This record gives sequence, structure tokens and C-alpha cells, in this order.
Amino acid sequence: MPTSTLPAPSALPEAIAIPAPGLTTAAVAAARAAHGRNVLPDNAPTGLLATLKDVVTEPMFLLLLVACGVYVALSEGAEALTLGAALLVVAGISVYQARRSDAALGALRDLTQPQAQVRRNGAPATVPVADLVVGDTVRVAEGSRLPADGIVAEANDFSADEAILTGEAVPVAKTVGDAVFGGTSTASGSAWLTLTAVGGQTKLGLIGQRMAAIATEKTPLQRQVTQFVARMAWVGLGAFALVWGVNYAKSGDWVTALLFGLTLAMSILPEEIPVAFSSFMALGAARLSRLGVLTKQPQTVESLGSATVICTDKTGTLTEEGMVVRQLYDGATAALVAVPGPLSATAAPVLAYARYASETEPFDPMEKAIVAAFAAADQVAAPAPMLHEYPLAGTPPMMTHVRQVAGQPLIAAKGAVEHVLAVCRPTPPVVAEIRRVAQELSAQGYRVLGVARGTQPGPDFPAAQDDFAWEFLGLIALENPPKANAAAVIRAFTEAGIQVKMITGDFPETAQAIARQVGLPGADTLLTGQRVMDLPAAALRQQVARTAVFARMFPEAKLKVVEALKAIGEVVAMTGDGVNDGPALKAAHIGIAMGRRGTEVARQAASLVLVDDDLGGMVTAIAQGRRIYQNFKKAVFYVVSIHIPIVLTVAVPLLANWKWENLFTPVHIIFLELVMGPTCSIAFENEPAEAGQMRQPPRPLTSTFLAGAELGRSLAQGLGIAAAVLGVYYYFMQQGEAMPVVRTLTFATLVLSNIGLTLVNRSFTQSIFQTLRVPNRLLWLMLGLTLALLLVTQFVPAAQRLFGFAPVPLGALGWCALAALVGVGWVEVYKAVRAKLAGKG
Repeated sequence: MPTSTLPAPSALPEAIAIPAPGLTTAAVAAARAAHGRNVLPDNAPTGLLATLKDVVTEPMFLLLLVACGVYVALSEGAEALTLGAALLVVAGISVYQARRSDAALGALRDLTQPQAQVRRNGAPATVPVADLVVGDTVRVAEGSRLPADGIVAEANDFSADEAILTGEAVPVAKTVGDAVFGGTSTASGSAWLTLTAVGGQTKLGLIGQRMAAIATEKTPLQRQVTQFVARMAWVGLGAFALVWGVNYAKSGDWVTALLFGLTLAMSILPEEIPVAFSSFMALGAARLSRLGVLTKQPQTVESLGSATVICTDKTGTLTEEGMVVRQLYDGATAALVAVPGPLSATAAPVLAYARYASETEPFDPMEKAIVAAFAAADQVAAPAPMLHEYPLAGTPPMMTHVRQVAGQPLIAAKGAVEHVLAVCRPTPPVVAEIRRVAQELSAQGYRVLGVARGTQPGPDFPAAQDDFAWEFLGLIALENPPKANAAAVIRAFTEAGIQVKMITGDFPETAQAIARQVGLPGADTLLTGQRVMDLPAAALRQQVARTAVFARMFPEAKLKVVEALKAIGEVVAMTGDGVNDGPALKAAHIGIAMGRRGTEVARQAASLVLVDDDLGGMVTAIAQGRRIYQNFKKAVFYVVSIHIPIVLTVAVPLLANWKWENLFTPVHIIFLELVMGPTCSIAFENEPAEAGQMRQPPRPLTSTFLAGAELGRSLAQGLGIAAAVLGVYYYFMQQGEAMPVVRTLTFATLVLSNIGLTLVNRSFTQSIFQTLRVPNRLLWLMLGLTLALLLVTQFVPAAQRLFGFAPVPLGALGWCALAALVGVGWVEVYKAVRAKLAGKG
């Protein structure tokens, strides 16, 4: 076809005409008042009252309430008032932490809120899906999720995947007047809908009660934390009964015995740990959102540090999003033609038919590149309305458009070279030559498409695109260069002990060429989608472990690769952007959708969204995941270590029948709790990542630090502090000091040990002299506040009386500081010895 007859892309009309003007602002308000917002009902209690209810039912709050009641019964007004104030402070801190976490999660929900295209007041608009109302005119396109129930007003090759409601895997074709349902997704084409039901009135909303009854499965770490705290609670209950019984047997005063039993129970219960877990996950998710990585559930943050394999797409992920047509292969002359440049009478139809086979308003990078090349090669406009469309189909895929050009139907197809050759059926020598050229172009890193011209076999269009009579026209070679940071991203993953596997629909030669350019380890290893499907499960598991490049992949093959990797114990992260990536994204431990070019279906299936479509964001996310997990571990070890000396200081003197048996009361324990809680949840959460963290291998997903050697180290730390505190206690008691003096010095030793423990636990490998140079303003604020409160209790008379303290010489406090230094400082010696042995090894 002469180039002068080829239409420019600007002349091609939109596939769907713009529908009615839509609702007015007043009509929207009226519909919202009548039918509510487009959100599914949520029966979970929210808000300040719900938070307060959770707080006042916490075990620590209840223990404090009982202790306060005991003080009232004993007519100890100052102590009762102090515990009453402490109740308010504890509740305030818990409410603040809960509201802070809720605010972070609310911000994440706002960021991930899907948008909808509507017509309102006669003009197009984009609004949050939650703001849609009955009667709205909404546009949906391939890859988008239907926002509510409605009726199809206009359709263009529109079909919906209704598996979420019906279980039917095959998409359902929809025409004007057909009903569609919220929560289903657009499988192909596009449509304008008129909404008939929103929110709880939709079909999905009506079955919401069944969905609400399905509990979200807890992560391994959540289960470990819950089990650990529950075990400690049972230990606390047993210790409470023991101390109460022993005290009562000795004194005969059940009220006083109850008070000291409550003191021990409060000292055992590690209620800071679940609070810290919620805070770390929620605040970690908020931090990631500021870095361009949106998490659908805060618990995802926990699993990031465990990722062992990243399965990544090529186009738009490792390579630039845009593409450019660089060469054409003219099937008539068997010649390669550079683009841009002059096109012969036989080469021009290759580009023209590729353009005709593309969408009217393309969103795919390849089609955009074809449109741009066509516009640059030809400026003559002619109408080319769409008569019929066959969507992308087949394995490997091809698509066909029938357009009207110069009053006649023109049938154009483009797609995978194998599919185009299969329908065109050239002679074997021609097929061999075309495949050779396609392979050479692919080996240079080009994406290669076949182009064909069709002829109607009869008066009507056939049911399937393959049933046209086809003539091979040529090949289109598109360049998609690697992103500037692709090699650095691959290197960062590799240094972190994470394997990278490229999964793409491209030719093997193209995929491997890009893999080599970005320095992908194992770029010479390859499996195709068909080979993946043909291999038995056991053989596939062996192959996927040592294969880095997967080419000519289709949805079923992608899913099979992910499942095989999971079967051999890998923790799999997978990127995707299309509708067909949904199953694999859902199956992966960590599904990662692209924020800009990803379809809504992909974003809904994924657990993470990269806002800028930059895989470098995953390096940041994994680094943050490792930092958050490491800091949470520090916080838990800190809590466990500091609880041990508190427990032993209460229990040992009583069980060993020391002269001064009950030094501490609930007032002293609540002071420590008020110091420990914020230190655990705020100071450690704000701790920067340690150097070398991204050069360590991933941790196993099911590993736990709440048992074994790591917990043993924390117990040893606690016993070291307990030895120092009890040593001070015993020494001054044996020196004949009065009980208030012994209490003052023992308490000071414990608080100073807490400060030292906080500093030592900033790193399990680096010395305190290294970590002192690491900035953390919140940590220093908490330590300064702790020291200031200690000084108040030591030197302010009113505080001394409240805590039962007595004035002591500075020299005695110096001995307390020395004891605390020894009780905590041995850990620094342990670190130094380990570092020296590791250096020799």
C-alpha cells in the first residue's frame, strides 16, 4: 500500500464515544444521602472509644487498677494517688501509640485508595472510588476493578472476570444493558457503566458478613510474639500466687501480701512487646510510603527482610518504560530497514499495518512506539474507524483489528513471531529466514513483533482471528534499553544474598541480551514458558533453583515458577503490572505491583506498590524491612533483659528470707514501666540501620529470636544486671543500712543499669564507642528523661517520701553506677572477643 494513503494516528477516533453528561453536584449529594458511600461495611469498632476500651482491658492496666484499690484499702493516699496518675499516664501513652499507628495506617489507605474515571456536570473527572454514588457514569478499562454494581451503557469488546463471585474462571462477555458487579475485574476491552448499587448494597457487600468472618492469618512473628507473651503471662500468674502465698504465710496480712504479689506480676508481664510490634509495623509501613513504597498490610514489613528471590519483569522494570522502533524487516524484499528513515513501497505497509493493529489510544509502550514511528514516517491523515477487534489472545499471543480505510475493510495483525508465522504459513525456507532474522534482532536486545495482512474468508468476520487468510508482511524491532540504575539494583540484591530471576514474555535472545547488559548473575541459564509447563514438578524445582532467565512466559508458567520456588523453601518476591500477573503476584510471598503503569488488578493482588515503577525502591524496602526487624529484635531483647532483674529483685529476697524482703512496691514498678515502654517502642524504632546490614543473607521467614541462643544471650544480659542489682541490695543490707537506704541504692542501680542496657543493645556486633556516634535524638531524649526522673526521686523530698527513699551520699551512688557498669559492660567485652575471633576466622 502506498504511504500516501496511510492515516496519521491523530485521525483515528476513540474506541468508545463519550456518554451522557453524568450527574450534577446536587444529584451526587442526593444520591450519597440516599444510598451512602461506596465502601463495604466494616463492623470492627474504630475511633477513640474503641482504642480506650482496648487500653483499659490490657493486663497491665488491670493490675495497676487492682494495686490502686489495695492502696485505697490500706489508706495509703499518696501511693493510691500516684498509681491513679500512673493509670492515666499509661493509658495516655497506649492511646497515643494506638492513634499514631492508626494515623499511619489511615494515611496508607488514602495513598492506596483507587480512583475512578467519571462524568459529572458534563465534564470528565477522576474521583476516589469511595466517593462514587448510584447513578454515576463510570469508565472501566482492561485491568481495572469494577468499583460497584451497574449496567453497561456502552461497550467495546468488554468482558469481565467474575470469578470472585461465581468461581467461573472464564471471562464473561458483556454488552449494553448487561449487569456487572463490584469487585469483579475487566478482562478485556473497556466500557461505560451506570452504577445501580454502591457499598453494602452491592452483591459483594451483601456477602460481606461471610467475608468479615474470615480472620486474617497472622504472620510467623506475630504468632511467636503472642505465644511468648502468653507464656510469660502464665508465669506471672504462677509467681503472683507463690509470692502472695509466701507473704501471707509469713505476715498473716492478706492485703499486704496481695500488694506484693501484684508487684511481682507487674514485673513479669512483658506488655511492651505486643505494643512495640504494632508500632514498629505501622510506623515502618508509613516510613516506606514516604520512600515511594506503599504496603497494603503493615505485616508485610516483617517479611521483607526474609526475601531470598526477586522475580522481576523486564520491560519497564529493568528497562526503560518507553520503547522506540529501530528497525523493520521487509518480508517482500527480505531487507532490514533502519527507522527513522525513508521507507520503500513494500516496507511502509509493515509499519502501517502494525499501527492499524494497535489500539486507537494506546497505553502499551510498544504500541506507543509504533504510533510515534508511524507519525514520523507519514503525515497524511485519513479516517480509519474500527469495525471489529480481536483482543490479544493465543499462546504466544497475537491481536487483530479490522478497520475501514478508503471505504474498504482492512485487516491487520501483530504479535509474537511464532503465532504470526503459524497463521501465515510461508514456505519452509522463508520461515527459516524470518526466524534467523528475528533471532539476530532479539540477540541484540530488540523486542521483535510479527506483522500480517488478512483477507476475509467469507461475508462475515470469523469467530477467531486465526481463521482469516493471512499474508506475512514483516517484522518490527523495538528497542527498550536498560534503566540507568538497573545494574546497580541487581548488584545490591546480589550483595544482600537475594537471587534475581528475570521473567518476561520476550524472546529468549532478547531476554538474555538485556540480562547480560544489566549484569544479571546466571544470564546464560534459560527456561521458556512452554518448557516450564512441560517439566514434571520435581524436575522443575531443580531447574528453577539454577535458572536466572525465563522467557516467552505466560500467566500459567509464571505461577508455576513461583510455586516451584516456594516449594524449595525460597521466600519469593515478584513484580508485575498486568492483569495476567495477578495469580503469580497473589501466590508470591511478597507481590510487588507497579504504581504508574500497573493495572488495578495487579495492584489489588500485590502486597506492595512501587509508586515510581523503580525496582530500586525494592532495595530500599528490603533494607527498611531488615532495619525494622533488627530494631524490633533489639527492643524485645531489651525488654526481656530488663524484666529479669526486676523479677529477681522482687522474688529472691522473699524466697531467700533476706532481712529486707519487699523493697519494691507497685509505685517503683510503674516508674520502670513508664521508662521502659517509650524506650522500647519509640527510641529503638527510630534507630538507624547498622552498617553492612544489606550485605548479610536473608533471615529464614520462620526463624525466631524468642528461643535458642539469641534469647539465651538476652537472658544472660538480664542475669548480669540482676547480679549487680542484687549485689548492691545484699551488700548494703549486710552493712546494716536501713530499709529506705537499701531501697534507694537498689533502685538507682536498676535504673542506671536500664540506661546502660539501652546503649549496649543498640547493636549486637558494634561496640558502644561506635554506636555513640550514630544519631538517634529520640533515644537520647528518652535516656535524658530517665536520668532526670531518677535524680528527682533521689533529691526532691516529696518524691523521696513517695518512693520510700532516703538521702544517700554521692559516693554510694557512685558505687551503684559502678555496679551497673559491670553488670551491663561485660556484654561489650563479649562483643570484642567475638569480633576478634571472627577476624581470625
